[in-house]
Amino acid sequence: MGKYDKLLIQVLRGASDANISFEGLCQLLRHLGFDERIRGSHHIFTREGVEEILNLQPIGSKAKAYQVKQVRGVILRYRLGGQDDE
Repeated sequence: MGKYDKLLIQVLRGASDANISFEGLCQLLRHLGFDERIRGSHHIFTREGVEEILNLQPIGSKAKAYQVKQVRGVILRYRLGGQDDE
């Protein structure tokens, strides 16, 4: 199991939203095919076929818990991260 799989499971489990690394979350979204644009501290992620725009900001080295919840919702809604997604 790779680091993206472990992080994806951690995000989907939802037990430790406040303990997700911001850089790890950004890497996971890039791995899932999202395009990243950076404006100051805002990391804006878009993907073709995904209606939502994810706007993430770090709090120290961690991702904000409510933003991890938003990412989880998008992953589940669009069924991203499965074997057929790669």
